[in-house]
Amino acid sequence: MAVTVQSPREVTEPTRTRQAIVEARGVVKTYATGTIEVHALRGIDLAIGRGQMVSVMGPSGCGKTTLLNCLSGLDAIDGGDVLIDGVSLSSLSDKARTDYRARRMGFVFQFYNLMPVLTAVENVELPLLVARVAARDARRKALAALDLVGLAARAEHVPDELSGGERQRVTIARALVNDPAIVWADEPTGDLDSENAEEISDLMRRLNVERGLTFVTVTHDVGVGHKADRLVRMVDGAIVADEPLDALRAAGF
Repeated sequence: MAVTVQSPREVTEPTRTRQAIVEARGVVKTYATGTIEVHALRGIDLAIGRGQMVSVMGPSGCGKTTLLNCLSGLDAIDGGDVLIDGVSLSSLSDKARTDYRARRMGFVFQFYNLMPVLTAVENVELPLLVARVAARDARRKALAALDLVGLAARAEHVPDELSGGERQRVTIARALVNDPAIVWADEPTGDLDSENAEEISDLMRRLNVERGLTFVTVTHDVGVGHKADRLVRMVDGAIVADEPLDALRAAGF
């Protein structure tokens, strides 16, 4: 599946041949603020292969988070279409779209969004309980997810008893507990120091390689961005470059 963007460029072979799990076709998003219209996304075309790790970078306000929210179905779009695993999100009802996200997607955000009165394992199992998974099965899956991110020994600690890096690991475990096909991460290291940021970015890359998880990460952190397979650059609501990072690393970037 080819990737098309607004400016001519060479499309890499891995992007052509790998089955797409995410496709954006002419996606438009506009926000009205009083008498002013803000064109957040200007006809975005993008395909992401199954099992790829893709970083989206660009200056503040360029549309990175809006793109992630629209691709994941958190925000409605004003034009075009988004397909996940061949399913058009616009063809689904609000309830069906919410159920689809719960079953097939995981989310990691900058500020953790953990419940302060719940332990790590209780935070991780919460989405399963909401989805009416049996309590025993939910607890088993939550403990397995915490073990996967190296936090099994901290399962009974509340967020205030965890470091920033540990809290983000809990967030990642929660994102993985439903065995998603794709994980969306919005500035996952933005609230961490450099050492913890490195650990979290390494963890996401390991999960991508070992488990074949598709990751789409919005980041300002060059170190995080360059852990991916591809780097998508945005300016003013448009994709201006989509580069394979192996080539950039070989060139010394």
